[in-house]
Amino acid sequence: MAEQEEISDPGVESLTDKISDKFHGGGDSSSSSSSSDSEPEAKVTTTESTSKEKIYRLFGREKPVHKVFGGGKPADIFLWRNKKISGSMLGLATAVWVLFEILEYHLLTLICHIAVLVLSLSFLWSNASIFINKRPPHIPEVRLPAEPFLEVASALRIEINRAFTVLREIASGRDLKKFLGVVAGLWFVSIMGSCCSFLTLFYITFVLLHTVPVLYEKYDDKIDAFAEKGLHEIKKQYAVFDHKVLSKIPKGPFDKKQA
Repeated sequence: MAEQEEISDPGVESLTDKISDKFHGGGDSSSSSSSSDSEPEAKVTTTESTSKEKIYRLFGREKPVHKVFGGGKPADIFLWRNKKISGSMLGLATAVWVLFEILEYHLLTLICHIAVLVLSLSFLWSNASIFINKRPPHIPEVRLPAEPFLEVASALRIEINRAFTVLREIASGRDLKKFLGVVAGLWFVSIMGSCCSFLTLFYITFVLLHTVPVLYEKYDDKIDAFAEKGLHEIKKQYAVFDHKVLSKIPKGPFDKKQA
């Protein structure tokens, strides 16, 4: 019996070796097939990532337009998420502009007339309630909290200091592009100020904020493609202007100190 077991052992071992070889071969083939399947997927992901990177966005934005405006209630108003609030804000601004610009009503006169009307109505109602046997009007006590004003003042202080820092950098002659951009912007604002009043300029800005972002969000692909072509042409013209004119202008003393 021992001899038969010794004779049968090599056959069993050969069968197990063959079975294990088959399993290993299948695993290798499956692993190779999975690796071959993963290669086109990797190629697809890389092509998608490169195609996403090639998409040009206006002003280099990487977020949606709603998040660019803060993603809160102001963004909802500018992008007409709530049409009633956006329409009422635009209608109110239009009414104020018509009242002060077209009808030439003055702000101080309007405030005085409203105050006289409110005080007269409340005074008459308080005295007439005695004869009508009704309760006098409840006039609430109004007290303005200090925290919102302090927050607004601190935010304005931060923005004003930031503007002073930018103006100092521009005046020191460090960035010529920024200098030309600021001068062109101020020149444009001065031309607009000579053509219309401050209230009209404010109203035009308000209307643009309620119309341009909505149109850009709707047609952003077409606008970005057109802006990319325009920016490429501007860069080309600026390179020519820089080579012929700007490169010959001596730099400011700030750059000499750094050198």
